[in-house]
Amino acid sequence: MSASPETLVAAAGRLLLPEPGTVHTLAPGLRARAAAMLLRMALDQALDAYWLRITPSMTRIGKHRMLCLEWYAGHDTARRCRTTWSALSAACHYRTSELPPAPAEIHTRLLEVTGLLTVLSATRG
Repeated sequence: MSASPETLVAAAGRLLLPEPGTVHTLAPGLRARAAAMLLRMALDQALDAYWLRITPSMTRIGKHRMLCLEWYAGHDTARRCRTTWSALSAACHYRTSELPPAPAEIHTRLLEVTGLLTVLSATRG
């Protein structure tokens, strides 16, 4: 059983903004990267649910889902999905020559994913 997109977003939020008094055993950059992974999973699940609702025969290949989204959900929603998914993908990957993502950057992506979950669940195609 997998967690819902909303549950993943809530978990990402707890990683980025832990409750006061919480012991921090992970560095902020590591928490931000973990939150980015949860947010990308949430966006992927929301896209899966969207395509299942709109046209169940749609392939689950990410590139095709993103390319076709513009014709079904509108230009703005498709652009937001592509931009957010790309930024989260970049934040998920570990590169020794780069700093980890900043928690503030991932928090901005959390807000964007939250908005996209609402739009994708309300869009009927």
